[in-house]
Amino acid sequence: MRRYLPLAAALLALLLTSNSLRAACCYFSAKNADILQPAQKVFITWEPTEKIETFTVQPKFEGNALDFGMVIPTPTQPKLSEMPRDFFKHLAVYTIMKRRESPESKLLPKVEKLLLQMRDEQSGIFSDNLLNLNKVGKSTIKILEVGTVGSLDYKIIEAGRADDLFKWLKDNQYSYSGDEATLNFYIQKKWLFTVMKIDTAQMKRNKDGTFAGEVTPTRFQFTSDKLVYPLKITQISVREKTEALFYVQAPFKVDLPGDMTYQYTWVPMLQGAIGCAGGLPGRGQDWLDGYKGQIPPLLARANELGFRFIAGQRPHPNNKGHIPTTMEWARKLSKDDVGILAGKFAYAERVPNVDEGFTLADLKDPQRAEAIYKVIRARLAKSHKERPIGYLVREAPADDVKNLQQLAGHLTENWFITKFRKIFARDEMNDDLLIVPARYNGADDASEYEEILPSSPP
Repeated sequence: MRRYLPLAAALLALLLTSNSLRAACCYFSAKNADILQPAQKVFITWEPTEKIETFTVQPKFEGNALDFGMVIPTPTQPKLSEMPRDFFKHLAVYTIMKRRESPESKLLPKVEKLLLQMRDEQSGIFSDNLLNLNKVGKSTIKILEVGTVGSLDYKIIEAGRADDLFKWLKDNQYSYSGDEATLNFYIQKKWLFTVMKIDTAQMKRNKDGTFAGEVTPTRFQFTSDKLVYPLKITQISVREKTEALFYVQAPFKVDLPGDMTYQYTWVPMLQGAIGCAGGLPGRGQDWLDGYKGQIPPLLARANELGFRFIAGQRPHPNNKGHIPTTMEWARKLSKDDVGILAGKFAYAERVPNVDEGFTLADLKDPQRAEAIYKVIRARLAKSHKERPIGYLVREAPADDVKNLQQLAGHLTENWFITKFRKIFARDEMNDDLLIVPARYNGADDASEYEEILPSSPP
């Protein structure tokens, strides 16, 4: 059985049958109760001036425990609120990659269409893809807040000592199999703990009695000196690795520090597209120019780490089981981008139909055919002049595009959204995850990635 964990939280199962228990992946469950979390998605917004961080999480659960909980540590007391249930589906649709397409005629003679295709190729047109209130006595445990968000009950707890929190979890029927040292890591930093009860009644039951489903997405908003995401607490419930998908919104593009950077894959991708007519899209060349002094040592370090970049393939683990971060979408949101949510701007560009108004039957008359060809050629020339490297297109069901309106109020004009994926090995979770500006020595990585990059010509 494969084992995963939630990236933001150590998850604790309610003691259902006995104090004798086994740890099942990311959860600490009772005897004969098993809980898995096969995926984790998070949307983070960072306001550096006011030092306000917001993150939304929606774990996916699988297992057979009747109810369980999760604990999420934050540096200050969070404000919790419910988010749209399909929030991450909308984000996925919003960040579908675009590709370049140019109009083609199905009516022009084949020889002429071949010549047009050769012209376009030379021009560089491309396309490519809980709990009872406890009586704590002299304990250092303080319950700061009790409430409900969506269908989830929660408590926000402050603890002065790790042993008090450890005892509180046990007294309240949490079978926590982690050590006090991990709890103490956060207590020493004076972080708080949000404990949430998960009711599996809202999830789908399988024939074997197990369940599968996603709970209500929950947003946590709190003040923080740094853009940080809880990570270390999950280490105790991970055997080998876990995968997480991040969407980070900030006034600037973001990255992970040190060897977790996505530049090990992003820079080679940009370099592989150099030489295509029209130049690199999304200011990619600006970043290569600003970073050029560091590219040789970056690639040398990647080689030292055993990170091999192969175009069109997911990165493979090195001999330590470490996998480089990959950036999957990045964009400084324009007025048009935000306008998509309200239907004021198109989800994608439309490739003109240069044959519109004509059919094969219209070509039977030679004189009429020549006049039609003239019109089609003029349309093709106009489109080529307006979009010499093609139109930016993508597809999604009409209802999914319409439902993007549920993202309204959550996306900010002129701010960057950076989408990246990281598979964390257990030894990469010795501390919490810092998220930093994507820059080097004053050079900002403001390169965007919303369209499939072209391949270099042979």
